[in-house]
Amino acid sequence: MGTIKNVYISGLGAVGCTYASFLYENASISLKVVANAERINRYSKSGIRINRKPFSFDYITPDSADSPADLIIIAVKHHQLEQSLKDIENFVGSNTTILSLLNGIISEEIIAEKFPQNKILYSFCVGIDAVREKNNSSFSKPGKIIFGEKNNKNYSQEVLAVKELFDNSNIAYSIPEDMIRELWWKFMINVGINQPSAILRAPYGVFQKIKEAQDLMKATFKEVIALAQKLGINLIENDIDEFIKLLNTLSPEGKTSMLQDIEARRKTEVEIFAGSVLELGRKHGVFTPINEMLFNMIRTLEQKPK
Repeated sequence: MGTIKNVYISGLGAVGCTYASFLYENASISLKVVANAERINRYSKSGIRINRKPFSFDYITPDSADSPADLIIIAVKHHQLEQSLKDIENFVGSNTTILSLLNGIISEEIIAEKFPQNKILYSFCVGIDAVREKNNSSFSKPGKIIFGEKNNKNYSQEVLAVKELFDNSNIAYSIPEDMIRELWWKFMINVGINQPSAILRAPYGVFQKIKEAQDLMKATFKEVIALAQKLGINLIENDIDEFIKLLNTLSPEGKTSMLQDIEARRKTEVEIFAGSVLELGRKHGVFTPINEMLFNMIRTLEQKPK
C-alpha cells in the first residue's frame, strides 16, 4: 500500500468529528464523509461546528459513484455498524484499508466477515474527552489513536501508510507490539467507567474525586481482568493504576460516551460492554455479578418512559 490519498469517514459523532477536524486540515488528502441524504441535508443546513469552528465537509451518499477509498475510518456506535457497512460498501476497493474506532472487542471481526479480502486494522482511541450536542462537537483533549495488526513487531505496509497519514495530519497515535492486549485494556476501561458513569450520571470529575465511585469502577475493571486472564490475555491490576493516571488528565466536566447517550436518550452500547462480559463469563466460567447488575440497570434506563 502506498501513500493514502482518499480518506472516507463513516460517523460524525464526538469521536468522528474530532479526528475529521484534523484530517480536514491535511491538504494532501481528499476527505469525504459518507452519510445518507437526510443527514447530509441536516448537516448542510445547520452546519457542523467543532470547538466552535464551522466545518464544510465533503459529503457523499452511499450510492455515489466516487472512487474507492484508500482508507475508510468507521466511527459509529456498535448498533449502527451494520448500516455503516452497507453505506461504505460502494467505496471498498481491492486495496482499501478499514480502520474501526468502535468500542468493544468484536467490531474488527464483524467487518472482516463483510470484507474478507480487505485489510482490517485493529484500533481504538484513548484519552479523548469529546462531547457532541446536536451538530456541535467540542474537545479539550483529542487523545490518541492506538492501532495496528495483532502483532506489530514489524510494521505492515498498511500500518506504515496510516502512520504516515497521522503524522501529516497531526493526529497522535501509538502502535503497540501486542495490539490484542491493548484492545482488551481499552475494553476494560469502557466497561469499568462508561457504565457506572451512565448510572450515576457522573462526569470524569466524580471518578477523580469520590472514592466510592472509583471503587465501583475498579471492581468492574477487575471482572474484565479476571476474564482476560482466563483467555490468556495479559491484563493485570497494575493496568488499573495506568488508567487512573490517564483519568486524572481528563477534564472533570468531560463525559463518557455512554453518559452522553443516556442524557440524550439514545441507545447505549451496553450489549458490547456488560453484555459481552456476561456472555464470555458464562462461556468460560468467570463470575461477573457487577456487570450483570450494570447490564440490568442500564437496560432499564434505556426503556424508562420520558
